[in-house]
Amino acid sequence: MYTDTERCVRAVRSRDARFDGWFFTAVLTTGIYCRPSCPAVPPKPHNMVFHPSAAACQQAGFRACKRCRPDTTPGSPEWNQRADAVARAMRLIADGTVDREGVPGLAARLGYSTRQIERQLLAELGAGPLALARAQRAQTARLLVETTGLPMADIAFAAGFSSVRTFNDTVREVYALSPSALRARGNPGTGGDRAAGAVSLRLPLRTPFTPDNVFGHLAATAVPGVEEWRDGAYRRTLDLPHGPGIVSLTPAPDHIGCRLALTDLRDLTLAISRCRRLLDLDADPVAVDERLAADPVLAPLVAKAPGRRVPRTVDAAEFAVRAVLGQQVSTAAARTHAARLAAAHGTPVEDPAGGLTRLFPRPADLAGLDPAELAMPRSRRTTLTTLIASLADGSVGLGPEGDWDQARARLRALPGFGPWTVEIIAMRALGDPDAFPATDLGVRRAAERVGLPGTPGRLTARAADWRPWRAYAVQYLWATDDHPVNFLPA
Repeated sequence: MYTDTERCVRAVRSRDARFDGWFFTAVLTTGIYCRPSCPAVPPKPHNMVFHPSAAACQQAGFRACKRCRPDTTPGSPEWNQRADAVARAMRLIADGTVDREGVPGLAARLGYSTRQIERQLLAELGAGPLALARAQRAQTARLLVETTGLPMADIAFAAGFSSVRTFNDTVREVYALSPSALRARGNPGTGGDRAAGAVSLRLPLRTPFTPDNVFGHLAATAVPGVEEWRDGAYRRTLDLPHGPGIVSLTPAPDHIGCRLALTDLRDLTLAISRCRRLLDLDADPVAVDERLAADPVLAPLVAKAPGRRVPRTVDAAEFAVRAVLGQQVSTAAARTHAARLAAAHGTPVEDPAGGLTRLFPRPADLAGLDPAELAMPRSRRTTLTTLIASLADGSVGLGPEGDWDQARARLRALPGFGPWTVEIIAMRALGDPDAFPATDLGVRRAAERVGLPGTPGRLTARAADWRPWRAYAVQYLWATDDHPVNFLPA
């Protein structure tokens, strides 16, 4: 969009928050860059240039606006709806892959050369992988400076910088303030927990936002010991590279309250990325709802509760295992099966608040699983153990670097994987916004309830008009039922 100057100027003049994250406005006369919704007086059109990313603005020599804080906007929705190399690279960068493995590691995960990845990112985003990762480090550093009482040296390394000097130079360059001045500007009233290893922050999102089905789904399917709903918040354990963590997520009208208790603050960037993915916070609800509301059958459902998100996952392998456990059984039975696996094979964790006791086991932890332990039919035992083996040896990859169509093909090749299991995993684990489980019983019943075809083939043909947002159409259809997954818990 940043190449459409006239459209960008209109968005800036109207301070339209819907375009935050889609492009950034750099002001030639002041040397700063802003989000489209910046409350400052809009500059003259000939003084504005537009960039596709904060990293591109920084690389061009602009510093972040202190008023609208453009580095804190939700991520571009493009990376949610695309599965090409650039989109997969951006998802990996958001997960901190460049910080942990470098650009060669990023390229290796994508199956391209370093030069190819750099060229593609530069062409589309105006910045290479190092600049994009640097912008993310700067954002993480700002978050830690303003919301914790950690020493600056600890923040530098927690944010992924190689030295305190690089940290200081980057913060001054990006924000035109020293780290200590940035902390002095922070609002102590919203700063959150000052304890080492704990960070409280707000996760921004695009409105409208209806949290009912997302949090309702997470709470209704929560695995005891791994997840829980308590005091108006969804809590769960996180399996992170440097040790386990615990997150508490609280819905609000215009943001998500997030409290992270981490073993090592170097995992902060990855933890935030996983929480945003879990709640689908980088979605573009305006584009989704506009498309779905064009269908006269879905229009009343969209108008009733706009901005529904797709409940996703913090770990794709975990969800794939849980999807198999949930085949042809009730929500309660699926929770019971998953809880038994976690209790027997999950790594213990300490939760000062109580309630959470385990990480959900990794595929490697389940590699030696005795099928006889599973209280399910023999065919489903085979399905589960085959999936676990395929995830453990890497023959089936569900990570952010994976190609959605290729992942579907490999899942379909496994015994016991029909259309429902493949599409549910595509929707919630892979993050494909166009995934469509037409054989799902809840979808079929909802379709008949609102006057749509109830058979999978005819419903799939009818749903062609909803593309590329069929996964969101599923949320609106599910919401016509009175199942607990559709309601925010009391």
